[in-house]
Amino acid sequence: MAPQKPRSRPTSGPPSPVKTPRHSTDRRTSRSPKKRTSISPEKRQSLADKRASYTSDRDEKRKSNSSSFHKGKGAAVTVQSGPASSTALSADSLAKLDAQNDRETRVRRSKDKVATGRIEKPHKARKEKVVLEKTRPKRSITASLSEKFGNRGGFLPQDRKKRRILCLAIGFIILLIAILVPVGVLVIGKQNNGGSSSTNSNGGPNNGNLNGVTVPPWAQGTYFDPFTWYDTEDFNVTVTNTTVGNLPIMGLNSTWDDSTQANPNVPPLNKKFAYGTMPIRGINVGGWLALEPFITPSFFNEFGASRGVVDEYTLTQTLGPTQAAAQLEKHYSSFINAQSFADIRNAGFDHVRIPYSYWAVTTYSGDPYVPKIAWRYLLRGIEYARQNGLRVNLDLHAVPGSQNGWNHSGRQGLIGWLNGTDGDLNAQRSLDIHNQLSQFFAQPRYKNVVGIYGLVNEPKMISLPIVSVLNWTQHAIDIVRGNGINQTIVFGDGFLGIPNWQGKLQGIENIVLDAHQYTIFNTGQIQMDHQAKLSFACAGWAGQMDLSTNPATGFGPTLCGEWSQADTDCTPNINNVGIGSRWEGTMNLPDPKAAVLQPCCALQNSTCSCTKANADPSTYTDEYKTWLLHNALGQMNSFEIGWGWFYWTWLTESATQWSWKLGMEAGILPQKVWDRSAFNCSQAIPNFPALGLPEYY
Repeated sequence: MAPQKPRSRPTSGPPSPVKTPRHSTDRRTSRSPKKRTSISPEKRQSLADKRASYTSDRDEKRKSNSSSFHKGKGAAVTVQSGPASSTALSADSLAKLDAQNDRETRVRRSKDKVATGRIEKPHKARKEKVVLEKTRPKRSITASLSEKFGNRGGFLPQDRKKRRILCLAIGFIILLIAILVPVGVLVIGKQNNGGSSSTNSNGGPNNGNLNGVTVPPWAQGTYFDPFTWYDTEDFNVTVTNTTVGNLPIMGLNSTWDDSTQANPNVPPLNKKFAYGTMPIRGINVGGWLALEPFITPSFFNEFGASRGVVDEYTLTQTLGPTQAAAQLEKHYSSFINAQSFADIRNAGFDHVRIPYSYWAVTTYSGDPYVPKIAWRYLLRGIEYARQNGLRVNLDLHAVPGSQNGWNHSGRQGLIGWLNGTDGDLNAQRSLDIHNQLSQFFAQPRYKNVVGIYGLVNEPKMISLPIVSVLNWTQHAIDIVRGNGINQTIVFGDGFLGIPNWQGKLQGIENIVLDAHQYTIFNTGQIQMDHQAKLSFACAGWAGQMDLSTNPATGFGPTLCGEWSQADTDCTPNINNVGIGSRWEGTMNLPDPKAAVLQPCCALQNSTCSCTKANADPSTYTDEYKTWLLHNALGQMNSFEIGWGWFYWTWLTESATQWSWKLGMEAGILPQKVWDRSAFNCSQAIPNFPALGLPEYY
């Protein structure tokens, strides 16, 4: 054994001045050369006696202390030092004692290291062990080291192993957060947006059909990514970029059922509807996919007059593309939904006219309109109609350039369709749009549910070259028929007057003239008293239908695509945003020829007031309710002399006299559209002033 330096004496005794002796056979070093020390026999004996005494005391103390130690794997063994003998030990004995103590200490340290797993390994072995962990099979943590690593021995130091496990755990948690947080944010974002017929706990659409949907990289962030949609309810969210007529089919299911019957008075969808002999009793869903300020004033009233927000063009321009898209899609989702179509069916309707604008199909340079989002809601609306046995009248309500300059054409002001610098360009664009639309709706799935295909709503032919409009109409019919649309095609009368259509476009198979009949936009008709108005609703409109449906005096097949029970133009925004009424004489338009500054109720004086007409219907007098109901029933009778009618409109935010739903709830429209028990035109016209209804009401 290599020589060791002497250990310190117990603290109770003085330190020994004696150095550890070196045997003759011990190895010397140049660093610590030693001389041999000669000791007398007497002194040697004295040291031996003291050594024996010290050893005896030490053994006794060890025995007494051993019972207080916890002995086990990994337990540290410490020696309690007791008072040492003050008797000096011989240098040789002390050297032997120190050597023995040192050996015991080294053994204990070695055992401690084995017990606690702290045998150091070469760096290379540690790296190899990490590599093995990547591919090793799952094993019990009690497996032997030799089984795991053969005779290579040992494992990582305990503190390093703990640090390594901790780092791996932290890394796994970070990776998990990186994966889950974006998905969670996306799903929560979709669920927190607000509004539809079926909602989640936050009031937004129930988009549960997105669970498990995978969006390929090419579709992410595009129209074809359903995670960008505000509402996915009742849409097929399987990602596909398939188009027909370059219009996407995404959202549609591959199967459909045309066996539903709207009501007992009409055939199911898969049976022929006898247009011309069976009257259409239809409803418009205006203000839904094509905004109108009087239907949804909330879009426009938030802006002051100085902002100039008066139509969908200026609204989307002011909001900007992101905000406009968000607000309008929420409106598309909630204003008319699945329940709306069910309610329409329950009211007894058999047709629904769906106005939509060209930007549902495409937009052009400079357009601020929200592009294409309305398209999928149009398709979903048709499917809702199908589910309720309702036939659809497709109404292209706004074409490029504006066909009439009114706010419901998208842009109020000048007419740029078939007129002005871009008139021909916009005419061609509208034909291109019909080329796409007619290819799409010529698919077999639409042959029963789409009963009527509309070309353009209310072209203002009194301000357009009549020949140009007729030529455009002929081209549009050729395109639509050429693409396979065999259903009835409808075109607007352009406000030319019923007799002026005699001889125009006649001889074309399966087309019908659309006349919109209102009395409130004409100063002569709005001034009639209640009795005269009801008489006109019965005899006047009936006479117009007789003329129009006879090819000798009018065009031939004719329907009324819009009408209302309203007998005043008092509804806010009905004459454009912020413009007053004819009824009160406050219609101060920029064009003096169009302005009406004298009251136009029957009395034509300051008693003409919009207060009564715009009041909550619960405050209407019984006489006024009776008049409004009779006015509606009389018009329905007259329009059924022709092909029938579509009421304008199903729902408004607040204008009761323009909403069938609100009017029905208020008791001023029948609960079933065919119920004429309250009045029909074969009965005598009541004397409403005698019944207590004043003419200013």
